[in-house]
Amino acid sequence: MDKYVVAVDQGTTSCRALVIAANGDIVSTAQEEFTQIFPKPGWVEHDAEEIVSVQERMIREAVDKARITSDQIDSVGITNQRETTVVWNKETGKPVYNAIVWQDKRTAHICEQIKSNGWSEEINVKTGLVVDSYFSATKIMWILEHVEGARALADKGLLAMGTMDTWLIHNLTGGNQFVTDYSNASRTMLYNIYELEWDEWILDQLQIPRSMLPAVKPSSYDFGHYELDGIKIPIRGVAGDQQAALFGQQCLTPGMAKNTYGTGCFMLMQTGEEAAHSKNGLLTTIAWGLNGKVYYALEGSVFIAGAAVQWLRDGLKLFAQASESEQLAQTAQQDHGIFVVPAFSGLGAPYWDMYARGAIFGLTRDAGIPEITRATL
Repeated sequence: MDKYVVAVDQGTTSCRALVIAANGDIVSTAQEEFTQIFPKPGWVEHDAEEIVSVQERMIREAVDKARITSDQIDSVGITNQRETTVVWNKETGKPVYNAIVWQDKRTAHICEQIKSNGWSEEINVKTGLVVDSYFSATKIMWILEHVEGARALADKGLLAMGTMDTWLIHNLTGGNQFVTDYSNASRTMLYNIYELEWDEWILDQLQIPRSMLPAVKPSSYDFGHYELDGIKIPIRGVAGDQQAALFGQQCLTPGMAKNTYGTGCFMLMQTGEEAAHSKNGLLTTIAWGLNGKVYYALEGSVFIAGAAVQWLRDGLKLFAQASESEQLAQTAQQDHGIFVVPAFSGLGAPYWDMYARGAIFGLTRDAGIPEITRATL
């Protein structure tokens, strides 16, 4: 009987599932977008329960398309949007608030307070990250401060926090697992990437209870079982989406790099078992944990890439399908001089400016939809 792997790709704007054969061929795919929630300017949220529902539906659809049975699935692998934070009640399994997305900028003032307290350098040394609203830590702080009853529940040990991998694993295993991997933990601004532990000093300064945080395991590990049609399928691999892309592009030798164009745009260079440090605004992060070893990477993060095309489609209604943007751009006047700065979520590397905002420059009376589309692309 042929065996297959189901790859789960929980992204920022859609959930995907792929059925992959033993020789690496993609047998089937299923993809569906989910709701983007913008309560206030600069705020971005997701309905965490909707994501679980959509993701499970995509797994079912991909398996059905492949015309295989659940006992032919060898294992499940998960990759996910990073930093996006879910906090839920351990007793009910329900989120106490919507997931706060990595693009969200509501916690910029918390980051400023952390900087003014003089903690930035120590946090950078321990986590490899800059103090920015991009990461999970200040999202947790905001929820504990602003959601009624959250702090009291956390102090009693009744709240759990996870990035999307943790939330998915928790739900796919029927609530039996509370776990993440090295790559996702390294994006929280709470994890010491050298000691491979949640950092007690950072937790104390930010007043985040240790009891909220999941166990951290290598990227290749037994993360529990997902039951499909009565068959228990092991979840064997987990990695944040950009680290997974680095591995998938076979950047297995130090110095090899990849650049991924998705919702955002992320360049990562694998640096081996030695962490490298940038003087030019790049992040030091864990690439993956494998075969008893931990591998590191340098990362340059650009927050908005494909999301700008989604904005043209859904926000400005310039076209109905994202694929139409190419043809529109080809009809634009050449050298029109329009520039789009898609700083919808601030600016990442190397500037790390949480307060930057998007802008269009060079507009003239004859500028139209094709010119704006071309400038965005």
